[in-house]
Amino acid sequence: MKKRRRQQRKWKRRKRWIIRTVPTVFVIILVLSLLQRLLMPKYMDDVMEGGMVQEYYDEVKDHDVIFIGDCELYENISPAVLWEEYGINSYIRGSAQQLVWQSYYLLEETLTYEKPEVVVFNVLAMEFNEPQQEAYNRMTLDGMRWSKSKIGCILASMREDEHFIDYVFPLLRYHSRWSQLTEDDFRYFWEKKKVTYNGYYMRVDVKPAVNVPEGRVLADYTFGDYAYKYLDKMTKLCEKSGVELVLVKAPSLHPYWYEEWDAQIRDYAQKHGLKYYNFLDVTEEIGLDFSKDTYDAGLHLNLSGAEKLSRYFGKILTDECGLESRRGESALEERWEDKIFEYQEERARQTYELEHGEK
Repeated sequence: MKKRRRQQRKWKRRKRWIIRTVPTVFVIILVLSLLQRLLMPKYMDDVMEGGMVQEYYDEVKDHDVIFIGDCELYENISPAVLWEEYGINSYIRGSAQQLVWQSYYLLEETLTYEKPEVVVFNVLAMEFNEPQQEAYNRMTLDGMRWSKSKIGCILASMREDEHFIDYVFPLLRYHSRWSQLTEDDFRYFWEKKKVTYNGYYMRVDVKPAVNVPEGRVLADYTFGDYAYKYLDKMTKLCEKSGVELVLVKAPSLHPYWYEEWDAQIRDYAQKHGLKYYNFLDVTEEIGLDFSKDTYDAGLHLNLSGAEKLSRYFGKILTDECGLESRRGESALEERWEDKIFEYQEERARQTYELEHGEK
């Protein structure tokens, strides 16, 4: 009897402790979560490239083409033109200075959501054989949803001075941003605005490419083993998934694309039975005019240049990759009607601001 009463008293004490502790822990977790949401960069009106990766999750995932890579894709290809001209439904999973291993893990994640007919990878990233800057890592990694692919991407991307726990709990990394908070941190606390159009980052302004420098002489032009490792993994993943992998080099004038680099990619493509298109070789066929079709002196194309390249590449995707128009699919056409409306609105807004000196 006494033993039973002791057990009852012990259980009552434990119950009181649980009743007091659980709400406290919940409140602490809630407060920390809200603080983390406030302090993490919003990437809305300044460095918008950091807001691109997460936009994919809101998409209806039935794309014919997925582009993966850096700014040479998300600023140079317009999915809206691919749809209007060829009925191709595409999306760009791009981010700033997206490294080869990051492209691989984004592709791995994407293939858990959908199976496109073609994946297009921009090969400029092959110049990097090791992790670069944490700031660029964050622009890709923070926007990814938690998955096996994100964990793999973090581990492959971290520099020696970075810690995995800081990616699990970004508050540990951003706790000192108090003095840097802006109005945007509060305006976009709950919901962020779209910064791309199916992954495309639009710019209508013009800055001609003049006096573009030649590339400096390198001690070694060979791409690194780490970069090749993940290009191999990407190739095998596409083959296993029944997806055609297409390699491209965007027609950006700089960073400089060396003939030695181009030869390595051509050899790789031939060895693995892949298509490779170096658009630097066909700028006249594309119709590019670097006095009008770039907004930053040849580093990236503006809207005019991106639409020209997209029309050119769309024909390749149709004629050489066998993609067929999906016009006539009512649900898809309705989605694209809304997307094209938003795309044209943004074009008009930027053009107005440019003409009236507001940009």
